[in-house]
Amino acid sequence: MKAVIMAGGRGTRLASVAKDVPKPMVSVGGMPVLEYEIATLREQGFDDILLTVGHMGGVIMDYFGDGSRVSPVTGRPFGAHIEYYVETEPLGSAGALLEIRDRLTDDFLLLNGDVVFHVDFGRMIAFHREKRADVTLFVHPNSHPYDSGLLVEDERGAVARWLTREEPRPEWYHNTVNAGLHILNASVIDEAIRARQARREGRAKADLDRDILKPLAGTGRMFCYHSPEYVKDMGTPERLAAVRRDFAEGRVQNGSLREKRKAVFLDRDGTINEYVGFLRRPEDFRLLPGAAEAIKLIHEKGYLAVVATNQPVIARGEVTLEGLDEIHRKMETLLGLEGAFIDALYFCPHHPDGGFAGERPEYKIACECRKPKPGMLLRAAKELNIDLAASWMAGDGKNDIGAGKNAGCRTALIGTEPLGQDVSAASLLEFARDLLPPARS
Repeated sequence: MKAVIMAGGRGTRLASVAKDVPKPMVSVGGMPVLEYEIATLREQGFDDILLTVGHMGGVIMDYFGDGSRVSPVTGRPFGAHIEYYVETEPLGSAGALLEIRDRLTDDFLLLNGDVVFHVDFGRMIAFHREKRADVTLFVHPNSHPYDSGLLVEDERGAVARWLTREEPRPEWYHNTVNAGLHILNASVIDEAIRARQARREGRAKADLDRDILKPLAGTGRMFCYHSPEYVKDMGTPERLAAVRRDFAEGRVQNGSLREKRKAVFLDRDGTINEYVGFLRRPEDFRLLPGAAEAIKLIHEKGYLAVVATNQPVIARGEVTLEGLDEIHRKMETLLGLEGAFIDALYFCPHHPDGGFAGERPEYKIACECRKPKPGMLLRAAKELNIDLAASWMAGDGKNDIGAGKNAGCRTALIGTEPLGQDVSAASLLEFARDLLPPARS
């Protein structure tokens, strides 16, 4: 599969720290960002690369050549076949794609040249093919969803709505943000060309999001691929400094799902939010003091934050799946307003006991996912390549401690009752701040 990297931006916001090189050639960890992207692709077998260049494009072409040159950083050949499209005038974030249509066949990777990533593209491609998608977007949560563009999915995981930063959004929303890594089928470019011809436009600027991707929302052809892997842009001095810190601390290099990850599994009720018995309404969901700060600390210490919660209210017929999703949308919204996010959420809808008015028989089973059984943790470990022995389960009850032990994790009780836990803390914040060791130690 060909990889197209858009490397033609001027990088005006980085001028104060990198005015003498094009933005993709800014150094992170002693290597230009673009070289790190190409090396990451090559390691996974993607050695057919097309770079679209513009501002100071000659610097990029002189550095990489056709890909057979030796890297001045590593002393080894770049090991890829590299070709170029040169924008003689700015064409926007997608104008070059329309100009290179004759070099594209079938599906191709489309990446931004100012993004630092460590991603298992094989997983993303497998998802794309399973969904028979025309477009797959790599999506993840971020620490500022309140001022980011958001994607709203349907029940199949297809993009139902594309909300820009300026557009109204629901009161409660999932923290689902486009990370700037895409798989496109070339037919999508054909559609954009036909639309331009219908408007009788010649060679002109085109915006990737507005002109190509957003029009596909609601068509069932564009899907969200969720992953907790490392993807960050470095387009401002502040973001560049953060990426450089992450690289120095090993967060970038260890950020792929090709590597074993460590996680803190989190119970929901009584751990993240106030315990109110069976939580049935979004109105009754309130974050516990310090919960968002604790989740930020979990990430800072190098762990994934994964929620695993029993939700028997589904089997009891007291909450619908949509109602539960609204509660979780509120959780993600409130966390995001405090700069925190979770990497994944798993819930068990089952309850083995019968006799409740309105209960749903299809969920009245003895399952393998209801804590203290470890099914949710085992599923997460498989899907996210988690090292369970190096991970933690934190919760406020015996089922949480039991699930953690049954999965082979260390356990933290938010409380003081002796339940066989490894450690106890008065709150999730106390655990994350004082008892959780750094993942890289």
